[in-house]
Amino acid sequence: MRWRIPDWLIYAVIVGLIYMNAFRASQNDIPSPSAPPELGDLLPGESPRDQSVLVDLPAPESGVGTAFVVDNSGTWITARHVIDGCDNVGLRIGARKGMVMEVAASTNSDTAILKADWKRKPLPVDLDTQRRLGEYGFFFGFPQGRPGEAVGSLLGRHKLIVRGRYNTTEPILAWSEVGRTKNLFGSLGGLSGAPVLDQDGEVIGVVAAESPRRGRIYSVAPRTLRDLITGTDRPTEPITTERFGQHADSYRRERRIAQVICIVK
Repeated sequence: MRWRIPDWLIYAVIVGLIYMNAFRASQNDIPSPSAPPELGDLLPGESPRDQSVLVDLPAPESGVGTAFVVDNSGTWITARHVIDGCDNVGLRIGARKGMVMEVAASTNSDTAILKADWKRKPLPVDLDTQRRLGEYGFFFGFPQGRPGEAVGSLLGRHKLIVRGRYNTTEPILAWSEVGRTKNLFGSLGGLSGAPVLDQDGEVIGVVAAESPRRGRIYSVAPRTLRDLITGTDRPTEPITTERFGQHADSYRRERRIAQVICIVK
């Protein structure tokens, strides 16, 4: 079902977005990376000693996030905390148009599935390749409610502990931010639920949280997504550090990555 986005909602979303649940104001603008990543060792396995990242979720409120399409049947993925507690959830498909989605939130990870009769070209996926420390991840979505992107260098494994309106503990990957959209300052709020893409343009995670003070972005671990995404034999679309902004624009223009709208009445 399609719907027209009212003016009051657009205003509320922009105001509430900047302080989205898992994101807080960031520091300075970081220039885009111009050199290839310096790869290190293979990413080690999960360990009980992995560093913990604590997120305390407040009561639900209207806001926005990001989602991406994963199959040919109208299945999208976003972060659970983006849609948790919402009375209505929709995808923005035009300046004043949205599409209401059916929602199924995970009970043990920061992921959620959205379903609608709106089919787009799915993103390719690689959840099995062993990652290397230092490799780049690309985060394409709608930070601060407008198109934007960031680049991170893989630091290692952490553990996400969510408390507040629900409680979960799960493995995540930690990234050090090394680049972002020019003139994008402050919080990356609104990027929650965005795909994490490797340099082959394949999905390897979902943006879950940010630590602005430390310049960190955290993503759902690849193994968490294996039960949600099937069919990885799709043509890849490599991403370059020099043109990652153009790559992101292409995904958004084709509506393969879209903005999620949460309404809390």
